[in-house]
Formats: sequence, structure tokens, C-alpha cells
Amino acid sequence: MLKENDFSRLEINLPNCLENYRYFRNRLESGTKLLVLVKANAYGHGAVEFAGMMEDAGADYFAVAYPVEGMELKDAGIRTPVMVLTTGTDYFNEIIDYGLEPSIPNLYTLEAFCNVLAERRIEDYPIHVKLDTGMHRLGFMTEELPELLSFLGACRLVRVKSVFSHLAASEDPACDAFTESQVAMFRKNADAISAGIGYRPMYHILNSAGIERFPQYQFDMVRLGIGIYGVSAIPGVRLAPVASFKCNILQIKHLRPEDGTIGYGRAGHISPEGTVIATIPAGYADGIDRHLGNGRCSFSLNGHRVPTIGNICMDMCMLDITGVPAEVGDTVTIFGEDPTASELAGILGTIPYEIFTSIPRRIDRIVIR
Repeated sequence: MLKENDFSRLEINLPNCLENYRYFRNRLESGTKLLVLVKANAYGHGAVEFAGMMEDAGADYFAVAYPVEGMELKDAGIRTPVMVLTTGTDYFNEIIDYGLEPSIPNLYTLEAFCNVLAERRIEDYPIHVKLDTGMHRLGFMTEELPELLSFLGACRLVRVKSVFSHLAASEDPACDAFTESQVAMFRKNADAISAGIGYRPMYHILNSAGIERFPQYQFDMVRLGIGIYGVSAIPGVRLAPVASFKCNILQIKHLRPEDGTIGYGRAGHISPEGTVIATIPAGYADGIDRHLGNGRCSFSLNGHRVPTIGNICMDMCMLDITGVPAEVGDTVTIFGEDPTASELAGILGTIPYEIFTSIPRRIDRIVIR
């Protein structure tokens, strides 16, 4: 029996994934730990499947955005430590029950978490202290460190596993002076925390672009996000695309000029010589943005690029395959090797992150080994 979207899938290429992993691992010193970000369903690639591959490859840590994402990984049998970047205050018991490690961005969160630890008579629980060095999103400011250290000095319920911060523009050479200032502030404040608590936690500040452009600041651990999924911060470096979004053709129509128009709003027009269209089972509910319709982009079919025609529908879209040999069941590549997610992002004026994370869970993730 066919399942929904048997003809649409996101293929996760394990050899390409491992190639990217080696590329970043080779930029690190042997003792540097590597954390892989698998938040947002592993940037749309499938968190459980991707974390399993990275655990086998030797990743030292995972990071997720929310507690429920970490719970999903642990339920799936992931053994590698999982850091929760956006802890909130509603899931402390679940964080503890699942052995997740919370990021602590402010004193309010720390006090609330310690209250739960005290109620449960738990001591020495691992936490990760986040510093704000210029991103100005979450984290302790420099002037807040004395109060933090005072609290930690009187509290034996937690142990600081790491101190970290986030670079705001490590991919942009025009912002290199700012990046350097972030690193300097981070080092100073992290050292102050180490001195205040009497031991040295792990330090980490580099993201994917930071690993490529500032490997001298790798400290004890780095955080690998978009890079592992195949997007480099260095012009001319082409990492291996890990995900390929593919569909099979559902139907082919040979349309004559007198057949009128194609799709919603009658936006697709038939040429005077006639137009051959193919319909595929993926639309804007599957991550194909409506702004890609009406010929604004093209996908790959049997070695040819074929443009969209008409408006993108919720669950389907149509392609102009005039002059391209094709049959029902042939594979169309929406993004992967050709076109790339970066190409689609450029058309839409966005970033590859958004292309990847727009693929919903109803699209099957299939690991290609």
C-alpha cells in the first residue's frame, strides 16, 4: 500500500555527509571536540536519522533548540550528550529525566533550574553558561558576571560544563574586526568565570563559518551547523550537498494553444506551438516557495533544467518539459547537486537555512549509503 508522499522524498547522502564532516574535522586540532547542531529537525534533514549518522561518525556533542527536540533524540537511542540551547523554564523536569544539558543565559533561568534540582535533591548537574559578546540575543552581559559568580559560588547543585558565546558575523570579512572583538571579550569573561568557580569548563565560540575562517579560536570545542549540511562560508569552496529533494512525475500533459491556461489564477500560459507539462507531488506545503512559480526557477529532469509553469499549488506544481524526453515516474530534483539549495535561496533573496528547514516532516527522509 502506497503511503503519502511515496513519490516525494529527501534523500540524505551519507558519503557526502561524511566528506563534509572530515573537511571540518581536519581543520581542528586532535583534542578539539566537535558539536553538531541538529536543531529544527537537523536543519530539515531529519534529526533522528542525521544524529544517528553523526554519532557513528564520532561527533562529541549534539545541540538542539528546544527540550522536546532533545527528548526525541534520546527516545531514539542517541547516547551522545545533548545540549539544549533554548531552555526556557517549563521543561526542567523533562530535561533532568532525559539527561539533557541546559544552556543558561541569565540568572533567572539558573535560579529556577536550581530550585527544581533542590526539590529533586540532585547535585552537580551539568549546565552550559552562555555569554553575550555582541550578538545581543541571549546570554550574560559582562556587568552581570559578578552576580552570576556569587550565585555559583554558593550553589553546589550545578557544574558548569562549558562557557560559550555566539559569533554574529563570522562569515563576513567586512566584520572581522568585530568578530575579533567578540572573541577577545569571550576569552576575558570565560576566564573570569573559570577563576570565580575554581575550575575550567570547556570554552566554545566558533560556528561553521568560524571553523573555516578563524580556526585559531577553536578553544576546547566548536559548533558545526550549516557546514555539515553542505554550505561553506568561503567563496569557491564547494562542500558536498547532503540533502536532495526529489519527486517522481505524476502525470504528463501535451497541451495545445486552445487548451487555455495552466494552474491557479490561470497564471501559466501555453506557447503558440503547444506546451508539454509534468505535474509533480510537491508544493508550497512541502517547501517549494510560491515565489518559485511561473518560471522563476527550474529543476532537473533527465539531465535537463525544466522551469516551473503556473503558480505553485499546495501539494503539487507543474513544470514545462517541452522538448525534454520524460515519462511518468521519472525523477525530478528540486534541489541537491543541481540546482543547489543556495541557488534557490538566491532566487528568493534568502539563505539556504530557510530552504532546508522549509521541508516538512511529511516528506520522507531516506538515508542513501
